[in-house]
Amino acid sequence: MAMKFLQLLFLFSFQLRLSFSGQTIMMESVPDLQSSMYMTLDGYPCVRLLNLSGVIGCSNPGRVKVVAPIIRLNNATELSQLSAVLLSVDEIQSFLTRILNDSTFAKNVAGILVESSPEFQRFSPDQKFPQSEFAPYQSINYEWNPIGSGIMWNPYNFPVFLLSHSSTLTLQEAAIKNEKNVKSYTADVAEFDLVMQTTKAGTHDSESCLKENTCLPLGGYSVWSSLPPINFSSSEQSKPIILVVASMDSASFFRDKGLGADSPISGLISLLAAVDALSHVDGLDDFNKQLVFIVFTGEAWGYLGSRRFLLELDLQSDAVSGLNYSLIEKVVEIGSVGKGLNQGVKNFFVHTTGVSSATNETLDALKRAQDSVKSESFTISSANASNPGIPPSSLMTFLRKVCNSTVEILTFVSYFLIYVSVILFLLM
Repeated sequence: MAMKFLQLLFLFSFQLRLSFSGQTIMMESVPDLQSSMYMTLDGYPCVRLLNLSGVIGCSNPGRVKVVAPIIRLNNATELSQLSAVLLSVDEIQSFLTRILNDSTFAKNVAGILVESSPEFQRFSPDQKFPQSEFAPYQSINYEWNPIGSGIMWNPYNFPVFLLSHSSTLTLQEAAIKNEKNVKSYTADVAEFDLVMQTTKAGTHDSESCLKENTCLPLGGYSVWSSLPPINFSSSEQSKPIILVVASMDSASFFRDKGLGADSPISGLISLLAAVDALSHVDGLDDFNKQLVFIVFTGEAWGYLGSRRFLLELDLQSDAVSGLNYSLIEKVVEIGSVGKGLNQGVKNFFVHTTGVSSATNETLDALKRAQDSVKSESFTISSANASNPGIPPSSLMTFLRKVCNSTVEILTFVSYFLIYVSVILFLLM
């Protein structure tokens, strides 16, 4: 059971090479000459993406390679020539902000090389309120992601690479060498081959690009299933539905580096573990409610998966045969649960849309589930009442569409035995 949709677009080739100067090496062939002059470095590129409103991300300014000497940021208060700037993760936000606000400074930035660092774990290129335009409430200035910089949503007409650890050491040495040889006629340079072959004249957004066949869609499938299996041939489906959802993808400034292991894949793993455990429970047909699991793709890009799912329900398409959103009684989402650790205690929080008998029923199921596990190694709590509403999640789509439903988001279920218990309590 799957639904296909179109997402943001990209088609690219990239390479980062370092050219050495001032070396004397015995050479016997052209490959020897090339290997003595160039070293291919490991790294993760920021890539160019297109959407309906234009472009975001990074690319060479044209279709040719960019070559520039490597310098460190602390020596780049002013740039006198085209330069490849080496900087730390902590410096990238302020540097990109300056580039956006200072065109004179920006014209001498050939590319950015970001050093590998443990601090990358605290680097968030998303907004402080991710996808705030989809919030079902007015308080869009709330900071759900306090360390967010928002840099991934801007276009940059120069390449940006996050370096591997070994490449960081190599380029640090090259920058120091260039600094010492500042009056020399030779320099170690970076050669960027980040040519984004997505557009031609007049095709600068996803709609026009697709019409001209000059780019490819980044597509995917949202997948759903049910326990017990729904009988599609029967018209007697009338059990209230508990819809349990998770996301399968994430967004990142350095696309191949941020795989979303903590967010949202941790929620997906919890859902899959619970599905596996529940599949071995006898008597699911005897419960008063129907359990449906769905994993959305494209949620990091405008909640494409959940929006498409609700559209398919409106159209009563074959992709959602057997489902009717008028029967959806509860929507439970498993969010980011991979880092719910604080001083050795797992702290998980339950976000709900208000106070109702159905909400109280769910909170009571949580309490009973936690008691049944008999462990003091974790806590489950209601989210702070001062929050403006639910955090950024697929449930925002449901709240905007199915406004009369009882919708809850549960972000506590890394310990999947609790989750299984909660589901069983809700099904009764």
